[in-house]
Amino acid sequence: MASENGSSTKRGQWASHLGFVLAATGSAIGLGNIWKFPYITGDYGGGAFVLLYLVCVILVGLPLMISELIIGRAGQTNPVGAFQKLHKEGSIWQVTGWLGVASGFLILSFYSVIAGWSLAYIFKSIAGFEGTAEAIQSQFGTLVTHPTESIMWHTIFMGLTIAIVIGGIQRGIERWSKILMPALFALLFGLMCYGLFGTNGGKQALAFLFVPDWSKLTAEAALSALGHAFFTLSLGMGAMITYGSYMKRGASIVKDAIIVSLLDTVIALMAGVAIFSMVFHYGLEPGQSVGLIFKTLPVLFADTGPWVSVPFFVLLSFAALTSAISLLEVVVSYFVDQRGWPRVKATLLLGGAIYVVGILSAMVSWTVMFRGKEQGFLDIFDFITTNYMLPIGGFLTCLYIAWVVSDSVRSQEFGSKDKLYKSLVFVLKYITPIALIAVLLHGLELLPFMEY
Repeated sequence: MASENGSSTKRGQWASHLGFVLAATGSAIGLGNIWKFPYITGDYGGGAFVLLYLVCVILVGLPLMISELIIGRAGQTNPVGAFQKLHKEGSIWQVTGWLGVASGFLILSFYSVIAGWSLAYIFKSIAGFEGTAEAIQSQFGTLVTHPTESIMWHTIFMGLTIAIVIGGIQRGIERWSKILMPALFALLFGLMCYGLFGTNGGKQALAFLFVPDWSKLTAEAALSALGHAFFTLSLGMGAMITYGSYMKRGASIVKDAIIVSLLDTVIALMAGVAIFSMVFHYGLEPGQSVGLIFKTLPVLFADTGPWVSVPFFVLLSFAALTSAISLLEVVVSYFVDQRGWPRVKATLLLGGAIYVVGILSAMVSWTVMFRGKEQGFLDIFDFITTNYMLPIGGFLTCLYIAWVVSDSVRSQEFGSKDKLYKSLVFVLKYITPIALIAVLLHGLELLPFMEY
């Protein structure tokens, strides 16, 4: 089997258990935790949505993460090779692996553009946000519509991602995860403490997030909670299969999946506390939708100053980077394992290809007809991956681990055949697939009881 340098030596593994946990948590923690979770929680009323989201993590996210880690460690190779090895040569289930590789490629192409915006806002924060609220908010529109600036930050972010992945598992991804993740925790903890004790909105933020108001819970909110529980853990895109393939045999998949899911959820809640404390302090409504991070908060940062805004956008950039390296690793691992390419070659060529495709998303003025209206490539790629590729990939993975893979392989990787194991198999057979079908149909606006 090819090593991470493309030779036929033993395949690379995580040097330590901590390294894997931090890398896997970094993969899960991304813009979805710091950006998306707060704004959808605000849109759907707070505490009731949060509680339902936690239930969905337990019933959908955690079982599927365990499944992907089982497939990865049992296969000891990339997503395509893992399904081939565990089933048979030319297996139709390889389509699931291919879907993961393609998803990683396409998602990173536009994810890098958005992450580039967060890098840009670090420097905007250093300079300081001044002027009227309208003037501060208009900076985002200027950045997004200015192709040269947007591409420049996209270039810098992809360069950082490629530089880390090119170092391999231990010297690249694991080493930087041990640096970035503690820094991310420290920054977020500091911002949360500022929100709780440095503003007048801390108590209101805690009540909003943790006291359920069931009157605000709708079918739309429930399906959004279900979808976010799936997407926030980096599932359906081959990332956990790839990271699982580098796990050592002695590690407990169940325990590690629980730790990663718990840390991911804690980070999202901490981000919610930090952000909503500031939102309530300034008397704003929590439902600010996608403009919360790049439009609403910079207006608030005009009062707090760079000592709050700079750490916040550094935090956002770190979260984006830890997810981006896992996306690139999914693509790179296929060419290293299946094609025998040296890691340097695979990372440079595939990273370069992703970068070029990402330019389409950076050019917001380039639009095409999609689903009956003119749309930019960023929105198109986001829709295709979120509503088609990831739910289908997760659904097929769930079917495979529950109904196709042998029980001996599944139980050996799980570590036992106790009641917990039997409960997991039951959930994967009968609950998680139905939930993922609901996510898919909701994304495609095909649920009969919903108004679209």
